[in-house]
Amino acid sequence: MGTDEAAHRLRLLQQEFTTLPACGPGDGRTGRRVHPPVPLNLAVIDHITASVREVAEQARTAAPEAGPLPAAPASIYDWWRQNTPDLDDGAVQARETVIYRQSLEHAIAAGDHKVIRKHPCPGCGCWGLFWRPAAQRAVCVNLDCTDTNGMARTWELKHLAYEHIARQKMLKANAT
Repeated sequence: MGTDEAAHRLRLLQQEFTTLPACGPGDGRTGRRVHPPVPLNLAVIDHITASVREVAEQARTAAPEAGPLPAAPASIYDWWRQNTPDLDDGAVQARETVIYRQSLEHAIAAGDHKVIRKHPCPGCGCWGLFWRPAAQRAVCVNLDCTDTNGMARTWELKHLAYEHIARQKMLKANAT
């Protein structure tokens, strides 16, 4: 999963999840609204804006002469790659890790928590990760995979993304 998947998920968020669903009348009496509700899902708009801002800041740090941002938010990942072609291996891995993390974030924002299950636990290696929305972290369900307090180990998306990109890099290096 790379830039194309992240761009696809961002495009899906923008197209399908920015408008609020139509609601019917309530089941009881309510006060008259002074203003109509906002026709957009502001949480998704904020998520998209924050994602584009993060990519733009990191790209401009690596390449201050980078051109203007693309008009379509989903094109931001290709823009980042095009404006930073001469990065060293570590910087490329960092860039791809951010892109992959954002891809996971886009999927979770769209309600697809199953993307977490496709990753092995960085602690024990089992395939027992689930998304815990309240903590905004992946949790391992293996009873033997606990922290020093005996609690189930949890992982941030940035750690899962780092592990995934490092694993891909290792597989690519071993394949050639």
